[in-house]
Amino acid sequence: MLGIKRLGLLAALVLVGIAPAGAAQAAAQPSEQDTQYLQAIHQVNLYEVQAGELAQKKAQNQQVKDLAQMIVTDHQELDKSVKDLAGQLNVQLPKEPTPDQRTALDQLKNANGEEFDRLWVIQGLAGHLQAIQATQTEISQGTETQVVQLAQTALPVLQAHYDALVQLAEQLGIPVPEASASGTPSPGGTAPGTGQPTPGGTATEEAPAPSGSVSETPVPQQS
Repeated sequence: MLGIKRLGLLAALVLVGIAPAGAAQAAAQPSEQDTQYLQAIHQVNLYEVQAGELAQKKAQNQQVKDLAQMIVTDHQELDKSVKDLAGQLNVQLPKEPTPDQRTALDQLKNANGEEFDRLWVIQGLAGHLQAIQATQTEISQGTETQVVQLAQTALPVLQAHYDALVQLAEQLGIPVPEASASGTPSPGGTAPGTGQPTPGGTATEEAPAPSGSVSETPVPQQS
């Protein structure tokens, strides 16, 4: 076991931006940054839940299964808050993951055994790194208080997932993704040893920045 502890922070997610909106809040228009963050993090949640459910069924390594179960639960809880807040702010959310995420899910569906375990970890590392960067950007650049608060609550959850994935990758001998000079994973990257794209980034042979020091990057555009 990885010694993963459930985060009490998730309970706080249901308190972020869910109270009935007053007249002033209803009239408020979220910025493009806030809107894009809600849309992007929703797509992250859609992908992580589907990928995690596949891992619970197909993974060979029990640690992969255990981590996948935690990630599914956490992202389902996070998405409840995202959808509630998007409804209050009249932000329309995408109905499915991005094209790159759907491609990554197809790769997982076609993989088995050890190949599946490695691919799931690689994709999870890249996806969580991008989600952390987008969340950091929302915290620093967002203007809608409720969206910024949601990002502040989501960040330690995403970071805990990333740290657990790094630990698992080290045990399995898998390289971890490295942020580029701009602080964002290179687009169209490939998973080492697979020649296949990963959702939101590139896996390299070098270790990532220490926990909590990932650079900021603009929120990914909605597909």
